[in-house]
Amino acid sequence: MTTVITGGAGFIGINLAHRLLSRGRRVVVFDNLSRAGVERNVEWLRATHGDRAGIRAGDTRDRAALRDALSGAAHVFHFAAQVAVTTSLADPVRDFETNGRGTLNLLEELRAMNPRPTLVFTSTNKVYGHLEDLELRREGTRYEPADGIARTLGIGEGRPLRFCSPYGCSKGAADQYVLDYARTFGLPAAVFRMSCIYGPHQYGNEDQGWVAHFLISALEGRPITIYGDGYQVRDILYIDDLLDAFELAVGRMDKIAGTAFNIGGGPSNTVSLIELLDMIGRMRGERPQVRFESWRAADQRYYVSDTRRFQAASGWAPRVGVREGVARLYQWLAESRGIAVETARATP
Repeated sequence: MTTVITGGAGFIGINLAHRLLSRGRRVVVFDNLSRAGVERNVEWLRATHGDRAGIRAGDTRDRAALRDALSGAAHVFHFAAQVAVTTSLADPVRDFETNGRGTLNLLEELRAMNPRPTLVFTSTNKVYGHLEDLELRREGTRYEPADGIARTLGIGEGRPLRFCSPYGCSKGAADQYVLDYARTFGLPAAVFRMSCIYGPHQYGNEDQGWVAHFLISALEGRPITIYGDGYQVRDILYIDDLLDAFELAVGRMDKIAGTAFNIGGGPSNTVSLIELLDMIGRMRGERPQVRFESWRAADQRYYVSDTRRFQAASGWAPRVGVREGVARLYQWLAESRGIAVETARATP
């Protein structure tokens, strides 16, 4: 039984491939290898698992290559995507071709298969738009919703969809296509609307993977640019907890197919940009240099996932807290760069 991971050379895909291969599963990593840093991930996976790590260079916009990679698949995880709002603003057509058309190509290939593999698709919290109607107030180093229910529980799946930015539109369209193919054609597929995921093998930048980006910048002595005021809040989820959720989703696909779930650290794992800078300062002994720029298009000032729907369906809950997870990633990033870090100091 083979698991195919599109975009599998990226941060999330390489961690999932490693877990499955470590358990003796057969894995095909399907990736166009265009994102910076993925070549290091592929080298590491091959060095760790040898020939058992099946690497296929290809693009979801190429139906023939996709069909070949899917041969014999029992499970599929669809991570291949254009991942940055800023890139989508610069080139909306490429953004749609990758996120929209690429996903539709995959769905059509899966629909033609017998038996049909399970599919988990990673969508985004950007499908809910700016959340401009969510009244916020500033408390200390962060924004918090004025509404007590939103503050306690986070943003639920019942919130109306409001695609914003070409990226939000393309991922939102893909999100809806996956759900419709599950309902209309009986495809065993579910959608994860993701908040901020972080962990080893992440090579973050200003546009995506901000937790890793902050830590990398600090380790390399580079200033960090914050767009906005730094009080914006996200719930962050450590990669191991996400992998647990993936495995639970596949095991319960007969019950959850056709459902979208908000997945993130939830209200107990939130951090503002300024708070993360303070954590890094405690780990490093000095706070990173920071410069501020104007707010960027489609930025949400507050987003925290209400994860109760998936918890009720699977029993899942995050186990790695913010401080522990950030310390783990800091340690990994330092070691991968040959930088000695005192273990005691690595705990924020």
